[in-house]
Amino acid sequence: MRGRGAARGVVAVLGIPYAEPPFGVNRFRAPRPRGSWTGVRDCVDFGPVPPQSAELPGAPCWSPGDEDVLSLNVWTPQGGNGATGRALPVLVWIHGGAYTFGSGAQPDFDGSALARAGLVVVTLNYRLGFEGFGHVPADGEDPYPPNRGLLDQVAALEWVRENIAAFGGDPDNVTVAGQSSGATSVACLMTMDGAHGLFRRAMAHSAVGPCYSPELAAHLMAKVAAAAAVPATPAGLASASPQTLVRASDAVVDGYRQDPDSGRHHWDPVLYGPVVDGGVLRADPLVALAAGTDLLVCHTTQEYWLLDAVGSSAKVTGEEQLSRFAEDFGLPDMVTKGYRGLMPDAPVGDVHLAVYGDLMFGEYSSRLAEAHAGAGGRTYLSRFARQRGGPDPVTYAWHCADVPFAFGNLDEESIHFLIGGPPTAADRHLSARMTAAWAGFAATGDPGWEPLGPAGGPVRTWETSDTTRAPGPALWADSAALRTLWRDFGYRPLRP
Repeated sequence: MRGRGAARGVVAVLGIPYAEPPFGVNRFRAPRPRGSWTGVRDCVDFGPVPPQSAELPGAPCWSPGDEDVLSLNVWTPQGGNGATGRALPVLVWIHGGAYTFGSGAQPDFDGSALARAGLVVVTLNYRLGFEGFGHVPADGEDPYPPNRGLLDQVAALEWVRENIAAFGGDPDNVTVAGQSSGATSVACLMTMDGAHGLFRRAMAHSAVGPCYSPELAAHLMAKVAAAAAVPATPAGLASASPQTLVRASDAVVDGYRQDPDSGRHHWDPVLYGPVVDGGVLRADPLVALAAGTDLLVCHTTQEYWLLDAVGSSAKVTGEEQLSRFAEDFGLPDMVTKGYRGLMPDAPVGDVHLAVYGDLMFGEYSSRLAEAHAGAGGRTYLSRFARQRGGPDPVTYAWHCADVPFAFGNLDEESIHFLIGGPPTAADRHLSARMTAAWAGFAATGDPGWEPLGPAGGPVRTWETSDTTRAPGPALWADSAALRTLWRDFGYRPLRP
């Protein structure tokens, strides 16, 4: 393979196929190993992205007809491990995007800075939306596996085990990492028999939960099939093009958004996610995590403000709507009342965003860390609280904002919306500390602070020294009071 020429000491090898195209006879099937090729393959451009309707800044878009979508990208220090004579730690990144959009080619996931910190970095594409997570009924004795997107991730990790040494990486020192749906994918991989032995450590930023039940997956499949005007059968679904299923999925999402009587789907119209099928995925990671893998968990302190800013969250403007939201999610009264007590002067919309962000990300991530520590695993917990501005911040410590800091990609113009503009000197210092923590954890399992113990432990807070946190929504400074509010709430696989 021929990659891009070295830039500031890093070589990028892009668009490496790790499995056969998942279409034609391979559609809705487990990934098949990629056949070999002859000669030298040019790997200087990112591969096609999986079917999706999103158009993300600076990243490739999906074009109908693109089929060779299961590829990965490698960043490695120039000369590989020649400088040290030792194989380098490997970090494999799984992107987020509600299991529906995104790719390993997003500019905020450029692995150059982490490679300069001494890692070999891998990003990957995996099947999304219906292609990766939609339920396909069994066809006699010829079943179609659920969680195909997770199986793609396993196939990419198998490729890393077999090939990363050629890039200077150590196949016995692999860390798998991800954010949002990518973080929950990481947590699922930690529980999956098929992924056993493929990585030593794991990092989960803003894991979102819980997983789906088979009944919910089947229910949503029927709605998508109806929107696509095809029978809810294997043959009917296969007759619909990927573009048709993407459009049908978007139509179902829009229907939920427009229908306030559609329960939690009105607030969170995400159609796809890992399915607790008892086979590929035996249980939600909260109840299935074992102690064999080191784990680093992070979440942001104001997660849902991003979803509100980009119009992905239903607006709450009155107490009656807030009560309905809590009822739709089965939240105990003490949760919303407790948040109101901690935010006495905040608008009701801010109370909703604080509750929702912690329901989906903050509390679930914290419990994930505690479950792993409780099982005897070495676990580190951190929170990202950096925001720009004072009581009325230009940018909150919201969902996704931590990722470019840890990757060291603050100068990428497409992420300036996430961080509030060009980086300051304090931002660069914070980024350097976060990048060093990731590199240290991937190399040795130590990010630079003490792990959690049976009774809890230190939690690293990522902030800039010149940050003034807003008095309302940045509640995690009083995390003990906040966590108490959730003690009677349980996460269970979602059902129709």
